[in-house]
Amino acid sequence: MTTIKLHNTKTRKKEVFTPIDPENVRMYVCGPTVYDRAHIGNARPVVVFDVLYRLLRHVYGADHVTYVRNFTDVDDKINARAKESGREIGEITAETTQWYLDDMRALGAMDPNEMPRATAYIPQMIAMIEKLIADDFAYAKDGHVLFRVRAYKHYGALSGRSVDDMIAGARVEVAPYKEDPMDFVLWKPSSDDLPGWDSPWGRGRPGWHIECSAMAKDLLGETFDIHGGGNDLQFPHHENEVAQSCCASGHAEDGGGFANYWLHNEMLQVEGKKMSKSLGNFFTVHDLLEQGIPGEVIRFVFLSTHYRKPMDWTAKKAAEAEKTLSRWAAMALDGSVGEPPSDVVQALADDLNTPLALAAMHALYKNGDADGLRSALELLGLGELDFGQAVKGMVYRMDDMVLGPLEVLLAETRAKAMETKDFSEVDRLKAALVAAGVEVRMSKAGVELLPAAGFDPAKLEGLL
Repeated sequence: MTTIKLHNTKTRKKEVFTPIDPENVRMYVCGPTVYDRAHIGNARPVVVFDVLYRLLRHVYGADHVTYVRNFTDVDDKINARAKESGREIGEITAETTQWYLDDMRALGAMDPNEMPRATAYIPQMIAMIEKLIADDFAYAKDGHVLFRVRAYKHYGALSGRSVDDMIAGARVEVAPYKEDPMDFVLWKPSSDDLPGWDSPWGRGRPGWHIECSAMAKDLLGETFDIHGGGNDLQFPHHENEVAQSCCASGHAEDGGGFANYWLHNEMLQVEGKKMSKSLGNFFTVHDLLEQGIPGEVIRFVFLSTHYRKPMDWTAKKAAEAEKTLSRWAAMALDGSVGEPPSDVVQALADDLNTPLALAAMHALYKNGDADGLRSALELLGLGELDFGQAVKGMVYRMDDMVLGPLEVLLAETRAKAMETKDFSEVDRLKAALVAAGVEVRMSKAGVELLPAAGFDPAKLEGLL
């Protein structure tokens, strides 16, 4: 069996992955708060953990992996969106949840086995909070319930911070109902105009952190294999999940239980800068898809950078990705799906080294291994979405990236030939283009190249 190694945030080192039960490998990844479209930064963890999901399914079997990714559908951002738009909360969350699913599927992401909504797990959250209060890890005051951070001696172990350093360096809410500034909310009161549920502490709604703990426990058990998300969630969200979950399950002293392996992906930039609406470089996944950038191209750009390194989205990378995928598609469409090549699998098994996997696929293309390339594309999620049509469509969209520069070259060569009266180079270029399935149109107005039936961009290599 393939040995998988993963960098565990919990231990700060790469470790051999040993599941609790190889017959039931379990993974939880924090999902979106559904109030708007997902931006491309939101999509990075989806692609990262989709690759891990695919690898686990390949190694342990599709029926032996359980992947849970939640939807937060009760949140102050959702309440604010409802208030400003005048729409019902349920209508907003249903719409944005479907947007999210559609956009992530367009990136080749498989649906997880379970996609729980927070509002469906309120009783489980209340039960966990009651247990924490009973064991003195939480307290109720003024309609709020808060977790006693200092009651859990391992707090800060995941993020590598001490409580005192956190207080000195962080913005923490000072409130009269808190015993300590670091204590975080498990339950808060709701006014009549906000969503709320009856509880032992009055009508209210859960804090953000308790949601994932309750859903993970209900669907995966008190202890499971992998917990993932973006590194922006490492503190405070994941730190708080660990604290409340360990204390609720009787592991307050040893700090054990909950997730054995923690994986965090780095953040994303756009053209070398932090994504910001004020800078005009803020893109949703839907924006890119609407611009005609195929989901496979977006996914390929993500996979070109290791998940633990910052990623820079650029137009140049997207163009290069489309060019590469189009070349691969021209070959792989004639291939059949079988066992993926071992060097591709081994690259992924080495802490999801997707750049190394793509390098191995470049070698498959160079060596003309259509079956291996097609199988590797399927494993990496670049062949799930109607491969024949979606990727073939990219082949016929190469005008701007491949044929455009060749139009310029042919026009310049033709202009020189008009002066020297030597058209041999023009004829050579034209013959090569025609052989690659390109229709060549030359007139007084200029040169125009159009992809025709049988267009194969791979045959154009070396002309520029």
